[in-house]
Amino acid sequence: MGVADFAFYLFAITALTGALMTVVSKNPVHSVLWLVSTFFSAAGLFVLLGAEFVAMLLVIVYVGAVMVLFLFVVMMLDVDFEELRGQMAKYIPLALFIGIILLLDLGMVFGPWEFAQNAEAMRAAPAPDLDQVQNTAALGQLIYTKYIYLFQTAGLILLVAMVGAIVLTLRHRRDIKRQNVVAQMHRDPAKAMDVIDVKPGQGL
Repeated sequence: MGVADFAFYLFAITALTGALMTVVSKNPVHSVLWLVSTFFSAAGLFVLLGAEFVAMLLVIVYVGAVMVLFLFVVMMLDVDFEELRGQMAKYIPLALFIGIILLLDLGMVFGPWEFAQNAEAMRAAPAPDLDQVQNTAALGQLIYTKYIYLFQTAGLILLVAMVGAIVLTLRHRRDIKRQNVVAQMHRDPAKAMDVIDVKPGQGL
């Protein structure tokens, strides 16, 4: 077993372990941290495939931005997780049903699996020749031509996730005075100030 094989199995086992622990962890903060380890392992697999740009993009965007955002959202929601765990038992049958459906889907996918005739050649050279086009340029041509609609859909999903995080963390407290712009614009200047005639020596 060479160094590349050892690195592949190490990253693959770490990614699978992190993904499993992300799902089964009881603490949501621990789930986010396990997901970060999964992303780092996936970045290592991309490096082994020769896609260094995708690996750095995964680390910078997902680990550096998205996961930090998820961590802030989880910590700011102030959810009573003990109460949620108490209600988890009634959702176990539904979760098992969904898990069985997913396993059946995976069986349907991997059952009739056939390798392409040029699979070995594509596996040997996952990235285009650097003399012809750079890795980043080839990725840009693929995303913005063949998969442009899927790319825009992914961006829309991230936008919806961002708006949902803002809505979930928004709290309206009655004991805090907030600015009402409409009321300020429609106020009557004659009623905005009261002039009190204070007599000498009387005081307020």
